[in-house]
Amino acid sequence: MKSDNSEQGLNAQAVETGEPANKLDRLGTAKVSRLMLQFVIPSVVGLVVNGLYTLIDSIFLGHGVGEIGLATVTVANPLLSVGLALSMLLGAGGNALAALRLGEGKREDAEKILGNTLTLMIICCILLALITTIFIEPLMIISGVTPDIWDSAKVFILILTYGYILQFIGMGFNNFIRTAGDPNRALYTSVVGAVVCVVFNYFFVLVFNWGVAGSAYATIIGQATSAALMFWYFLSSRKAPFKLRFKNLRPKMSICAGVITLGSASFIMSIAMTLTAFVVNNLLVHYGAMHPIGSEGALATIGVIQRIAQLMFFFLIGVAIAAQPIWGYNFGARNYLRVKKTTTISLLWMFVIGTSLWLLVIVFPRQILGIFGLEQALIDFSVFALVVQMSMFPLVGAQMVGSNYYQSTGQPIKSIFLSLTRQLLYYLPLVIILPMVLPSMIPTLTSLDAIYFAVPIADVLAIVTTAFFLIHEYRKLNKNIAASNAGANLEPDDKS
Repeated sequence: MKSDNSEQGLNAQAVETGEPANKLDRLGTAKVSRLMLQFVIPSVVGLVVNGLYTLIDSIFLGHGVGEIGLATVTVANPLLSVGLALSMLLGAGGNALAALRLGEGKREDAEKILGNTLTLMIICCILLALITTIFIEPLMIISGVTPDIWDSAKVFILILTYGYILQFIGMGFNNFIRTAGDPNRALYTSVVGAVVCVVFNYFFVLVFNWGVAGSAYATIIGQATSAALMFWYFLSSRKAPFKLRFKNLRPKMSICAGVITLGSASFIMSIAMTLTAFVVNNLLVHYGAMHPIGSEGALATIGVIQRIAQLMFFFLIGVAIAAQPIWGYNFGARNYLRVKKTTTISLLWMFVIGTSLWLLVIVFPRQILGIFGLEQALIDFSVFALVVQMSMFPLVGAQMVGSNYYQSTGQPIKSIFLSLTRQLLYYLPLVIILPMVLPSMIPTLTSLDAIYFAVPIADVLAIVTTAFFLIHEYRKLNKNIAASNAGANLEPDDKS
């Protein structure tokens, strides 16, 4: 009873002063535009910093090892992306479910979700490490590993596989800190880990010449630093509005099912990207052998372009992640006007950031590519490929708003469908078919060129699909807002 009275006192204080009682309560009270600004900047920076791990590996290996190092990271990426997919499944699903419960005022349930999410992460990491270790060689063949980079790729993959739990915590628990209303702390934990990764990469790769193994160890040390800071926050910090308690580690089927259901959209999107990466790597080996730059050159150049694109996408994903706790909290509280405002502001942020990054690529493609230590001949090929691949980037953020909105508001089926559209329904068929037909349609282009031409075409199709969904959702939100203003006690929309 004492805690209940204390909480009531805090809420009364919030009403009198117009300020939220704590960082969590402001999700439902602070001005949406100001709240989005407070969440977007640390969220974008934090996610970009997390994404820098692979980019850091590429930069140091490009300068320290050369083309072989870059190709190694490219072929290892699909296998390592499976771990990212699972961390997104559990982190995003647990975070979305916790935000909805917090909006309903059920903080104890949020703590149970946090504990169950950690348990699921530990189980998945153990199983994934065992599977990867046992089937490492056939998995490498599927990923398109060539004989020249076989040994280095195997070492790189296995070392990072054993550190999966650190990646899971770094990506998954970071979302929970944002849901706790503390985006700046989420940023801090990410930045510290990335800085540690850079420092150790410098010494391990460039000073001690440990090659790909040194880069992998540096990545694990950086992720371990971030994980330790996140554990401290949920275990010991007095500022955490909900805690990680050992009693909540015991898995509860209903909670685990809810986490997996709501996280399935992020998981399927990541798996779709992984499947696509497997296919693209094999196509690069095949069509690269027919091109003057060769298979390793194709893996290195397109791999660099993919990592640049991935880093740019992290800016957009950061906006979507920043909006998730605001969507979830207010949808759970049935404050549909704030849900609508958050969606509109998210779309605006996506367009502004996407256009800015696109202009950067258009104006400075050679300078950006030169960071990775590519040879001049490979840079000449990569410039045109990079510009073409990113041509629709100003608008692709709308697709992320759609899929993350439905995930955050407890509508997983719609979220899963939108997550599938770009990668599986559009891009994967295009990247297989286009290399067969594009050279006959445009003789100046090769089959290798068709691989990056498939990207903007898939983007256009995905953007149009998402637009239909969002228009329909705006209409439903307007009806709910009108009903709320009229005093109707409207039930939330169906969870389909």
